Amino acid sequence: MTASPLKHESLAALQRQTFQYFLHECNPRNGLIADKTDAASFASIAAVGLALSAYPVGVERGLISRQDAIERTLATLRFFQGSEQSQSADATGYKGFYYHFLDMKTGKRAGQCELSTIDSALLFAGMLVAATYFDGQASAEAEIRELADTLYLRADWNWARNGKASVTHGWNAESGFLPYRWEGYCEALLLYILGMGSPTFTLPAESYQAWTSTYQWRKVFDLEYLHAGPLFIHQLSHIWIDFREIRDAYMREKGIDYFENSARATRIQRRYAIENPRGFKGYGENCWGITASDGPGPAFKKIGGSRREFFGYCARGVPDGPDDGTIAPWAAAASLPFAPEIVLPALQEYENMNLRTPHKYGFKSTFNRTFESGEGGQQFWISPYHFGLNLGPILLMIENFRSGLLWRLMRRCSYVVNGLERAGFNGGWLRDPLSFSTGHGESNQDDH
Repeated sequence: MTASPLKHESLAALQRQTFQYFLHECNPRNGLIADKTDAASFASIAAVGLALSAYPVGVERGLISRQDAIERTLATLRFFQGSEQSQSADATGYKGFYYHFLDMKTGKRAGQCELSTIDSALLFAGMLVAATYFDGQASAEAEIRELADTLYLRADWNWARNGKASVTHGWNAESGFLPYRWEGYCEALLLYILGMGSPTFTLPAESYQAWTSTYQWRKVFDLEYLHAGPLFIHQLSHIWIDFREIRDAYMREKGIDYFENSARATRIQRRYAIENPRGFKGYGENCWGITASDGPGPAFKKIGGSRREFFGYCARGVPDGPDDGTIAPWAAAASLPFAPEIVLPALQEYENMNLRTPHKYGFKSTFNRTFESGEGGQQFWISPYHFGLNLGPILLMIENFRSGLLWRLMRRCSYVVNGLERAGFNGGWLRDPLSFSTGHGESNQDDH
């Protein structure tokens, strides 16, 4: 049965709910945001970047006062400015980058996690949103701009290359650089653009070329696209950058842009759920969204005469897997600007399953109808947690669909514009970065 599209008032309600996470799962003294709704959770610097991006949305939607947003933003930026940058094992960061997870109270490195280049990039993106949005003459807004500039400009992107063209995943105090590099199409599109746009430690053109040379173009079902299995890869960079009608050399050759590529990836996800090649319960035209997410495992269960493996948190993907029947509502929601005609009915389906309304912050991160639960009266497994990294894309991509706010803000950020141009992008809005754009399809989706 075809679900009715989710109404705009429900989108607004979903935004209100997800925004509450960044208000309440926060240490107001330092601005750090919890990775997930667990009392023992560390802070996630990626979630902090999403929070900094969310505050302007909250102001525009009447969910927070401008003054409160300024105070929260300043607390965050002042913390990072004053935090320890050194090779010490419990520092907050080094060479301008930051550890993936931080202690919520002290802000020091949590455990032995890595100094993460990609999570630092998400954090910088949030800082640049704040610097662009808070453009008033008051001293507090001027301080936001100054701090955000200082923090972004001190990141040493060339150090992070560790002597080669592509950028490494990160570094740690115990063993130095991680052996992995940002190669193959992935969420690092944002990272390379920010690195190319930095006037202090500018990534050379060879870095971007080395990355795109590892791309994989594929045909899945009847669609050709730049492949990446997990759906979040096709979404995260688009939170901040409007890729409609701007193209780099790779996409010019293929005749599409990254926005259209993400639309194709979204449709492939739905087609995969309809085909359901592994026979999981519940997959269908309005029940899809396979991405990096929480899961019911690690576990094995005998279901329908077959032994099935279920994973914990992992990067699930389409069409090659891993796939264990786990669906992430947020993955569908974050594709709203790309394909609203199939996303809105999916979100209504998740509404009908009561995956949002009983929960404090909107949709729980994941569910699995194949994995029977029995816990708390549930017939199937539902993740017990909300994650900041899941909720932020819901909130921000709904806003891009409704008004294009994040996209318009970042068009005014010279670092982003310069990074795109140095990476070889041209066309579209880059001819006139300050031109106004509303939400999806240049239509008047803004119902604010």
